[in-house]
Amino acid sequence: MDRHQLTDILEAVRDGALGVDGALERLRTLPFEDLGFARIDHHRELRRGMPEVVYGPGKTDEQLVLIVERMAREGQSVLVSRASPDQARLLAGRFPGAVHDEAARMVVVGRMPDPTGGLVAVVSAGTADFPVAEEAALTAAFAGSRVERIYDVGVAGLHRLLPSMDVFGRAAAIIAVAGMEGALPSVVAGLASCPVIAVPTSVGYGASFGGIAALLAMINSCAGGVAVVNIDSGFNAGYIAGLIARGRGGGR
Repeated sequence: MDRHQLTDILEAVRDGALGVDGALERLRTLPFEDLGFARIDHHRELRRGMPEVVYGPGKTDEQLVLIVERMAREGQSVLVSRASPDQARLLAGRFPGAVHDEAARMVVVGRMPDPTGGLVAVVSAGTADFPVAEEAALTAAFAGSRVERIYDVGVAGLHRLLPSMDVFGRAAAIIAVAGMEGALPSVVAGLASCPVIAVPTSVGYGASFGGIAALLAMINSCAGGVAVVNIDSGFNAGYIAGLIARGRGGGR
């Protein structure tokens, strides 16, 4: 249930077109709907600016389908993160029009929101960082942001970044994704005036310790304005950037 639906209910009660019992029935999912194994937060967008996102791993087929079904029934578009290929096929078979983004490992059920927020630039160091960068990009787009991608511009060939400098001036937020030594966010933050959300990836050889080296480098960035999310957490970076861009872009 979005803000407009809630307003419609309240106005109907005010005008006498809807009784109290009818309003209570329509608001029965406030603040959540209890399925026994899950409590669906249908009103999260009203509080947080973005609907609840479904994390795919660990759910049975029946649980996943029921959660998505109940969310879609309330008029919500649904984003399923870290969906396995089997889960993606299951959702595509049950929900016509569901789109599986293989690179981002996400499934969208329903329509993507209009890009009413500001611009989010997603910058990645190398091709190996692509899945995490795409997860961030799709999440930011699901939050209503315009998204531009600048990929494979790591510090091993920094000149590749320079032709995209104009994007930094237009961006409300920048997501910088890098593994190995994790230097890219510091470079980007030294060039941009907007917040930079750094995403360490688990890409790298043995001494990268599965992304811990990049994580520590980003936390210790000498450039101001850098916030750091968890290793491989493109979703959280996209979520934060989307909220920032909504404020900067005059979004809903």
